[in-house]
Amino acid sequence: MIDLNIFVDDARENMERAVEHLTEQLSRVRAGKANPKILDGIFVEYYGNNTPLNQVATVTTPDARTIVVAPWEKNLLKEIEKAIINSPVGITPENNGEVIRLGIPPLTEDRRRDLVKQVKSDAEDAKISVRNARRDAIEAVRKSIKTDSVPEDAAKDTEAKIQTVHDKYIKRIEEVFGDKEKEIMTV
Repeated sequence: MIDLNIFVDDARENMERAVEHLTEQLSRVRAGKANPKILDGIFVEYYGNNTPLNQVATVTTPDARTIVVAPWEKNLLKEIEKAIINSPVGITPENNGEVIRLGIPPLTEDRRRDLVKQVKSDAEDAKISVRNARRDAIEAVRKSIKTDSVPEDAAKDTEAKIQTVHDKYIKRIEEVFGDKEKEIMTV
């Protein structure tokens, strides 16, 4: 007989990936505070290769409203500045010849609401991924009843475990969303 806990572990792993992906996505959302993660999607032309910004410069936040990008090589200042301007970050960099400063403007109330809608949409996508993982695991358990002669009561117990794991991850997604919503709406 097949070990049904494999299906529970598989579902848990897929659900964990969905929560990690959501957390990574939300870390890139600008919430009015300086966060170096908003620059994670920016690539710089470096010796003929597109290289992530954080691999050619030090990105720091000296205060709540400023991000400072200090390139490791001075000749990269123009390239980094160009990459930031062409990115969807929407902040104009200030280049003083040594470092690049990004002043994070305060968010308007309308922009905050739009960001909350975007974050809610991302959270819903994560919930859909978790539900799909649950569905796939339960289908695999039901299939094992026919193919591997698994007893129905053992399959029902496994389905209950999968549902419990599902509920736990849905709750985690709601907590992550709630924290990000509070961060965005805090002035």
